[in-house]
Amino acid sequence: MSDFRTQLKRGLYTGIKKGWGSFVWICKIVVPVSFLVALIQWSGWLNQLDFLLHPLMSLINLPAAAALPIITAMVVSFYAAIAIMAVLPFTIGQMTLIALFIMIAHMLIMEGMIQHKSGFNIIKATLVRISAAILTVLIVSQFLGDTSQSVVLPADLTIHTPFIEILKGWAIDTLGLCGRIFVIIMLVMLLLESLQSLGWIKYLLKFFKPFMRILGLSNQAVTMWVAGAGFGLLYGGAVITEEAKKGTLTREELEHLHISIGINHAIVEETALFLALGLNVFWLLIPRFVTATIAVHTCRAIQYLKSKSLPR
Repeated sequence: MSDFRTQLKRGLYTGIKKGWGSFVWICKIVVPVSFLVALIQWSGWLNQLDFLLHPLMSLINLPAAAALPIITAMVVSFYAAIAIMAVLPFTIGQMTLIALFIMIAHMLIMEGMIQHKSGFNIIKATLVRISAAILTVLIVSQFLGDTSQSVVLPADLTIHTPFIEILKGWAIDTLGLCGRIFVIIMLVMLLLESLQSLGWIKYLLKFFKPFMRILGLSNQAVTMWVAGAGFGLLYGGAVITEEAKKGTLTREELEHLHISIGINHAIVEETALFLALGLNVFWLLIPRFVTATIAVHTCRAIQYLKSKSLPR
């Protein structure tokens, strides 16, 4: 019993230490990037970029108005995009496609920097996520009937907000976000370090081993995959980076992991938010999982063919 308490105490201490360090590291990314994005939003540049995505919207069977929540999600905030979706008169089919797109490709700057810090180039990460979002929506749209009907934007969405209001909203949102990050990171770090100290982490690895094979991932990526898929790149980023530093994964294995969790992450929170809008859970979960699996196995196949073509 004394050994158990000693090991648990050691794990908790290590978890608190790593959790605090990781929280500070994440905040160094979240605060300045979110402030920059708030300035972009206030400047009105975001609305002026709509025309760039209008042709793309028609290609993936969505109306031009869908560009607003999609651009907002990619550049500003996943949550802001949901707020826009809630006030626009989209059909269920249109909301399903928009939800799929933004669940895969959102907060690309902030989350891209986190992936970059943990071993996956930010440009490659961004291109993978946008490409996966386009292909997934294009395929799923074939099953949802006509989703290209026009949607009229409410007048209040085009009103220019005073800078002081944007600044106030940014401060409140960022404080709340950092609070959630702190709680989640500390809980996850405490749990992982306690399991590690007690020697129970092996049971987690054993449970997910068959699942990793389906996904095309290394068994050593279990902890990072659970953090990313379960909590998201933002909340789970500190755990992913901490594990990546251990060097247990090769460069290729780390790339496979990032492709998988870049496409399919935060499956609990994001799915729950869209279920509240009345969307079907099947379309929210299965397409992302399938796309992530195909993307990883495609990457593995390309790497295998390249290695075979190299001169011996």
